[in-house]
Amino acid sequence: MGIKGSGKTKKLIDLVTTAANEEHGNIVCIEKDQALMYSIPYSIRLISASHYNFGSYDFMKGFISGLHAGNYDITHIFIDNLMKILNDQDIGRAEEFINWCDEFSKRESVNFTMTLSADTNLATPGISKFFC
Repeated sequence: MGIKGSGKTKKLIDLVTTAANEEHGNIVCIEKDQALMYSIPYSIRLISASHYNFGSYDFMKGFISGLHAGNYDITHIFIDNLMKILNDQDIGRAEEFINWCDEFSKRESVNFTMTLSADTNLATPGISKFFC
């Protein structure tokens, strides 16, 4: 979590690359458009949210559930700029979604890493506990 230009995407790219080299399983990266196409390893399934008309956290939950239902070998899902993808700056809804991802992760053995473009001072305790 951080303001624009704070290095979130660069760090995410590094984490995706490390995951591609070290994890055994399929890795997915969801972003707003295709800006990361040449920045992450070709083995990563890059999904451009603009192709799917993401409009709500419920849609995102359904999308992730569908990805997993279609491929149980997914071990890690990266999401770049969650609130920008959904065009929703409500930190409370973001926290609810992050908690949903945490429960999904525990239940289905899928790791999640995501970035949020917002001032870290706005982070709730429920969000800040996930900071790396």
